[in-house]
Amino acid sequence: MTTDYLKKILTARVYDVAFETPLEFAPSLSARMENRIYFKREDMQSVFSFKLRGAYNKIAHLTPAQLKRGVICASAGNHAQGVALCAARMKCKAVIVMPTTTPPVKIDAVRAHGGDNVEIVLHGESYTDAYDHAIKLEQKQKLTFVHPFDDPDVIAGQGTIGMEILRQHSEPIHAIFVAIGGGGLISGVAAYVKAVRPDIKIIGVQTTDSDAMSRSIKAGRRVTLNDVGLFSDGTAVKLVGEETFRLTKQYVDEIILVDTDAVCAAIKDVFQDTRSILEPAGALAVAGCKAYIERAKAGKQSLKNETLVTIACGANMNFDRLRFVAERAEVGEAREAVFAVTIPEERGSFRRFCELVGARNVTEFNYRISDEKAAHIFVGVQVSNREESGKIAKNFVKHGFPTLDLTNDELAKLHIRHLVGGKSELAENELLYRFEFPERPGALIRFLNSMAPNWNISLFHYRNHGADYGRTLVGLQVPKKEMKDFKEFLNTLGYRYWDESSNPAYQLFLG
Repeated sequence: MTTDYLKKILTARVYDVAFETPLEFAPSLSARMENRIYFKREDMQSVFSFKLRGAYNKIAHLTPAQLKRGVICASAGNHAQGVALCAARMKCKAVIVMPTTTPPVKIDAVRAHGGDNVEIVLHGESYTDAYDHAIKLEQKQKLTFVHPFDDPDVIAGQGTIGMEILRQHSEPIHAIFVAIGGGGLISGVAAYVKAVRPDIKIIGVQTTDSDAMSRSIKAGRRVTLNDVGLFSDGTAVKLVGEETFRLTKQYVDEIILVDTDAVCAAIKDVFQDTRSILEPAGALAVAGCKAYIERAKAGKQSLKNETLVTIACGANMNFDRLRFVAERAEVGEAREAVFAVTIPEERGSFRRFCELVGARNVTEFNYRISDEKAAHIFVGVQVSNREESGKIAKNFVKHGFPTLDLTNDELAKLHIRHLVGGKSELAENELLYRFEFPERPGALIRFLNSMAPNWNISLFHYRNHGADYGRTLVGLQVPKKEMKDFKEFLNTLGYRYWDESSNPAYQLFLG
């Protein structure tokens, strides 16, 4: 199939709507990582992502009869904008099915790209609802479905990015890093690059909470995730495509997983070198590239002065989300370490602790007296590398201050730092849970209404991060005899959740 895809990519029709984006050297990041790192700037396309390549190639290969009937897709993001623009260019009717919860800014963007050629249908509260409705409309109106990733013409359109990279950089390339959602982008890039330059590594990148392709490759079959993380919404796919799975299994060398903090740090890295702001999915490849270099360094392998290409695949970022990105980038770049420190409640101990912190830049400092014998401090300090947090913690302990390193504790970073206040004698039988739900107007009230009235809420923390999802911390007083009912409630709630009742940070500051 390599030859077939090579021909399909070489003859793909994408340049009526797309242009050859620059392969841009990243001087600051390259110097810091001791390798030559390049950004393939797909965020510069007219719809701010690569998606219009595959969409246009698919639509351009339709027969006149199919074009006359029109096309349909289900999407609330970059694919919808790509299909709308391509349909307008081909003067073809396009039905775009979007969830009713889609923010108006995205609906307006689709309408602006498609004009009179586009009919927007709002249906259901999720992408799955929209997709199911789109399939029914496809059959009823005899439209052609434009799949976001699992289609040979779509894959070939995305593959032109690989063709451009090799044309733009004829010298040796160690690896190309590509974000993976459903797998259309990496399938196209890998099929072309492995046919022309098989020595170049193709490395996929996924988030730890949306790793359907990684799990599928390990299992040897397509694996469906029960739920996916919503931060990198452009790659939040529960089930990868049949064809994309086959191509990824055949051509991709490995898949690296990165967390939210690493993605936030990558967004900042790209901004520092380009003054452009990528969306989380758009920065995934950069995060994976950095993780690859750090892994080699940790394994005492030599990875210096190599050429590494990252595909910056999208920039449809909600501006309000930048608050969260900026907050978490410092941890992701190992520039901030977070600790819970217990100090004896005696004269001079607070000063002694502050002297240990010394000249370090303090990013956060929360102090709360606990009892007559001890007090707890939540402190964040600036560090230069990941290993430094462990050394600082050991130094605190050495000087008589019991310390927990919370740098990788999601509860602490999201909630505890805003909640340091102490324990309550009234919080009997308290269970602590984190929840994540789609963030829409009125979503918080709907979430609260979903909480069973039988159990008293003893703690609640919610902070709007401007993202497409909301995160809450909830303390619920559940009598032991009602635990079975509580477990059933959690399983039918429909939201992602984490039990934090045994988290040491909770026990110290709030438990």
